Amino acid sequence: MEKDVIISIQGKQLYEGSEQDSMELVTEGKLVQGDDYLRLSYEESELTGMVGTTTLFQVEPSRITLLRIGSVSSEMVFEQGKRHTSLYNTPYGSMEVGIKARKLNSSLTMQGGKLEIDYDIEIDHRLAGQNLFRIDVREAESAPTC
Repeated sequence: MEKDVIISIQGKQLYEGSEQDSMELVTEGKLVQGDDYLRLSYEESELTGMVGTTTLFQVEPSRITLLRIGSVSSEMVFEQGKRHTSLYNTPYGSMEVGIKARKLNSSLTMQGGKLEIDYDIEIDHRLAGQNLFRIDVREAESAPTC
């Protein structure tokens, strides 16, 4: 089953030696139900600096996976209390990052809901910062028929 949805994303990033950076994005996307997961996807834009990239959140009972495919490619696995490493590829080069989820919450269903991912990010095995995603998903309203 697949639905058109409206996705509101609030992101906060706090990196060592810099001010907190916040961003907010509202975009259209798709919500797909699989056998034991929900997959939320949308196309990145100029606003995020990742034109040509599709972002997917795969929500499973005990973990959330963030996949980016296109001009930027990465796979980040979030499991509360566990550390995962991945390769983050950009047009400017690649780097290995470590991800440790501090907090995961999901109330996402095919009718919409919320995701919250609070995690630490490491670069070269050193804590580089803390990130927080808050994502609200709602069904897209159908266009009125004449």
